[in-house]
Amino acid sequence: MKDFHTLPDKDLVSVAQLAPGDIKEIHDLAARFKAEPRAGAGLLAGKRLAMVFEKESLRTRFTFDVGIQDLGGSAVFLDHRYARLGSRESVRDMAKNLERWVHGIVARTYKHRAVLELAEHASVPVINGLTDFLHPCQALTDFFTLRERWGEVTGKKLVFVGDGNNTCHSLLYAGAKLGVHVTVCTPEGYEPNAKVVSDAMHSARETGAEIRILNDPLEAVPDADVVYTDVWASMGQEDEVEERAGTFAGFQVDEALMALTSDALFLHCLPAHRGQEVSAGVMDGPRSIVFDNAENRLHVQKAILAMLMCREPAEVSA
Repeated sequence: MKDFHTLPDKDLVSVAQLAPGDIKEIHDLAARFKAEPRAGAGLLAGKRLAMVFEKESLRTRFTFDVGIQDLGGSAVFLDHRYARLGSRESVRDMAKNLERWVHGIVARTYKHRAVLELAEHASVPVINGLTDFLHPCQALTDFFTLRERWGEVTGKKLVFVGDGNNTCHSLLYAGAKLGVHVTVCTPEGYEPNAKVVSDAMHSARETGAEIRILNDPLEAVPDADVVYTDVWASMGQEDEVEERAGTFAGFQVDEALMALTSDALFLHCLPAHRGQEVSAGVMDGPRSIVFDNAENRLHVQKAILAMLMCREPAEVSA
């Protein structure tokens, strides 16, 4: 038996809104759910989750759907790839409709503003399942998986090689709050958002973390405990694929780059393109914990669902 508390805010839009203690509680509950598959059964009995997706998804869609079922609830999927939020009716009106039918919303959108509007106007919790700006559930899972491996992440060194994108932004927020030294290495002109970096540096001053932004992978990776990469062109950037392939050619995480580290782990948020941002040898090699991480999306998101959709402190039993 173990008590857990709800998160301080109604919604989970960004890791930036979480305190280090909130992240620890999410991870503790995720560990409980993973260790005891029946823990939490019935916790969200009768609760319904709306999943509003503009973007394609495997891990986010599947793990939230299975996750709420594990907790006794149900999910309804709304595919908005062909009628994006705000086009047929306003985001506000959608939020006011959904709050009458469901107890929570997961939104995976192009524009970050769409998730902010859903959270502003819906009375039920809204979870950011990915936007062009942030990917909070991914970063929370990444550090859960690393905690699982190391026992403690504070003081460890994560190096992100690639585009300063949504995943990169959330890694900066989460790493800084957890005392992880985060280095982001991108081609010039593809650095992460300046405000995200500034906010991460502010958190880092409180936790003792160091945030670095570099442009040379050979300089960035030698002292890494984990090397992380992502696709060079995200969804919505399909017209930039060819240009980015040339720009990022020297940023592939391959065996030679990993050999510069002592024994660093490898992470990728998926989907991966072997032969582009990562070599097949690294992706499928002994230091890759990519699929352990994919599994853990389920456990971490179950914890997020429980901590947002249970209005009062709750008790988990096997």
